[in-house]
Amino acid sequence: MVCFARVVEAGSFTAAAATLRVSKSVVSARVAALEDRLRARLLNRTTRRLSLTPEGLALYERCAPLLAAADAAAEAAEGAGDEPRGVLRVNAPVAFAEEHLAAPLAATLERHPRLHVELSLADRVVDLVGEGIDVAVRVSPRLEGGGLVARKLCVDRTVLVAAPAYLARRGTPARPEALLHHDCLVYSLLRVADEWRFRGPGPRELYSVPVEGRFAAASGAVLRRAALAGMGLGVLPTFMVAGDLAEGRLRRVLADAFAGTELGIYAVYPQARRIPAKVRAFVDVLAAHFRRPSWATA
Repeated sequence: MVCFARVVEAGSFTAAAATLRVSKSVVSARVAALEDRLRARLLNRTTRRLSLTPEGLALYERCAPLLAAADAAAEAAEGAGDEPRGVLRVNAPVAFAEEHLAAPLAATLERHPRLHVELSLADRVVDLVGEGIDVAVRVSPRLEGGGLVARKLCVDRTVLVAAPAYLARRGTPARPEALLHHDCLVYSLLRVADEWRFRGPGPRELYSVPVEGRFAAASGAVLRRAALAGMGLGVLPTFMVAGDLAEGRLRRVLADAFAGTELGIYAVYPQARRIPAKVRAFVDVLAAHFRRPSWATA
């Protein structure tokens, strides 16, 4: 009945699965089992929407107050959810976590002594519900996927960089077209070609230059290491290379011409009727910490 009620309230099996933090197939199977047990069809399913049958409406009207009372009882048992406790499972991209998550994680643990953190790292979009993640930090030009709540922490922008040793060996490109004769580090394991965007003569004009390289990877952290090793020019987020630029290990290339991509940095967590206190606490710390990101002046 919990699964059934959450489907009704969320309007879809997918959204209900996110709220319950189980897979969509589990929700569907449980609702089907309830219908079999009651020997009644509760929901009319179409490709676009769900609607209640008369039997489904009658059941929902009776079980909804019981579920609300159960939620209230759980909140009371947990001290109204005011004290963050238990295990907080966090996921983040490798390079971002290595460079920028230690301080907010330390602040969270210091403020909430009953909280424990498990941090997993992945340069891919993880399934928060399927993998049991409470909060994920995501870096992306745009977010996709339903059933999630996203809080924008700050913004970043990609820059074109290379190691001094590479520029001394191959020369510094004076214009974008010169990249056709350089080794470029490509963000992909599937391709060896890409296009980088540059500003044209007009104030809003952009054009692309096709680039090629002998090294490609699906990890920003690996591409940064490749750039530091002098393997070529790379396009990387500022948050990843700000320290390298400040210390002279990398240099910006075609800074006035390169049109970097704006990246949003988000805290993402599953939708729920009541957001766990541990999630609220950590997201609040992230928002405060990244209000003025350390790389903004790089």
